[in-house]
Amino acid sequence: MGGIALIARAAGHRVTGCDANVYPPMSAQLEAEGIQLVEGYGADQLALAPDLYVIGNAISRGNPLLEEILERGLPYVSGPQWLGENVLRDKWVLAVSGTHGKTTTTSMLAWILEHAGLAPGFLVGGVPKNFGVSARLTASRYFVIEADEYDTAFCDKRSKFLHYRPRTLIINNIEFDHADIFADLGAIETQFHHLVRTLARGACVVAHAADASIERVLARGLWSQCERFGAAEAWSLSAAADGAAAIAQAGRPLGDLQLAMPGRHNQENALAALVAARHAGVAPDLALAAMARFEGVKRRLELLGTPGGVAVYDDFAHHPTAIAATLAALRARVGEARILAVFEPRSNTMKLGTMKDQLPGALFAADMAFCYGADLGWDAGQVLAPLGERAEVSMDIADLVARVRRAAHAGDHVLIMSNGGFGGLHGRLLAALA
Repeated sequence: MGGIALIARAAGHRVTGCDANVYPPMSAQLEAEGIQLVEGYGADQLALAPDLYVIGNAISRGNPLLEEILERGLPYVSGPQWLGENVLRDKWVLAVSGTHGKTTTTSMLAWILEHAGLAPGFLVGGVPKNFGVSARLTASRYFVIEADEYDTAFCDKRSKFLHYRPRTLIINNIEFDHADIFADLGAIETQFHHLVRTLARGACVVAHAADASIERVLARGLWSQCERFGAAEAWSLSAAADGAAAIAQAGRPLGDLQLAMPGRHNQENALAALVAARHAGVAPDLALAAMARFEGVKRRLELLGTPGGVAVYDDFAHHPTAIAATLAALRARVGEARILAVFEPRSNTMKLGTMKDQLPGALFAADMAFCYGADLGWDAGQVLAPLGERAEVSMDIADLVARVRRAAHAGDHVLIMSNGGFGGLHGRLLAALA
C-alpha cells in the first residue's frame, strides 16, 4: 500500500494515508515524498474529504474508518484494482509470483530492464538497493510488479495478482501458505490457475520446472507461451568458477552469473528474471551484466552492522522453507562460524501453528535459535524441543535481546528473521552488542 501511495503521488494525486504501525524503510519513503501519514483509523479522518479511499487487505470489517466509509456510501476501491485500472492498463506488465522469492526476483527483473535502458516502472514489496525506493512510475511501456497470491481486500477475496493482467509472468514456486484464508494447497493452485486463464496468447509464463504444484496448475489449462527454468532441457544453472553459476538454455552455454547475494535460491531467482527479461527483448548477456551489478534488497540477508565483532543481519524470512534457505545461504557464506538465529513467527500462518512442526528442521543449520514466543496459539518451547539446548524462547523483547547479547561473541553471525518490525529488536540488539 505504501508503494501504491508513492505511485499515486507520482501520477499527480494528492495522497494521504493511515496505518496502525508504520516502520522504516517505508515510513521514510512516504515522508520523503511528502505523503501525510495518520496514525490509527479514526473516523475523524473523513474530514480530509478525499475523492477516493484506496483500501488495503489488512483492513477488515469493524475498522472504524472503514465502517464510516461504508455507512456514508463514500467511494472506495482496493489497492490492486486501482493500480490495474489506472496504471497497468496500457503497460507491458511483468509480474513475479510464487510463495518465495517474489521481492528479490522482482527487484532483479526491474534492475535488468533498467540496465538495458528500458526505465521500467515498478512496485516491489521491499526496497531494491539499486533504486533506493520500493515503487516508481515512469513513461516506459514496461512495469514490473510483485504479484501476491494473498486476497485483495475485505470486499474482494480473489488473489491480488488477478488485477494485474501480465504479459510476462514468473511463477517461482508454489507452497502452502496463508492458512488464514486458504484451506489447503489446492485452493492456492486454483488462484494461480485463474491467473493463467487471464493471460493472452502472446504472453509468456516463466515457470520453475521442478515444482509439482506449478505443473498441476499448468496442466489445468495453458493458452500462452511457456518457458521453464531449473531443468537441463530448459534454462538451467550449473556450478562455475569462483562461486558463479553457468547459465545454459537447452544445454547451450550463455555465460556466467555473478551474483553478490549468496544462496542457490537467489541464483534461481536471477535465472527466472533473466528468462522473463528475454521475453521483453533483453538479451541474456545484457541481463548477466546487470546481475553482476545487482546490490540486493533491504531486509534480505542485509548486514546491519558488526557491533563488538558480531555480524548482525536482517531478513524477511518467516515461512519455514524461506528460513531454511536463508540459513543455508548464510552458512555457505560464513563456513564454520557460529550462527545465532533470532526469529519471530509473526505471519498469520505461523501464528496459527499450521507449519510449526517444520520449524526445528528449518532452523537446524543454526548453532542457536532464539524465538519470540508471545501471542502464539501454540507452545514455542515445546515445538522447538527437538533442538534441545540450542533453542531458547522468550515472551519479552527486552529479555530476548538480553539472551542474544549474553550468547553472542566476536566472530558470531546473528540472523534476525521477521516479516515485521519485531518490536524494534534490530536497533535494540545492535545497541546492546555495542
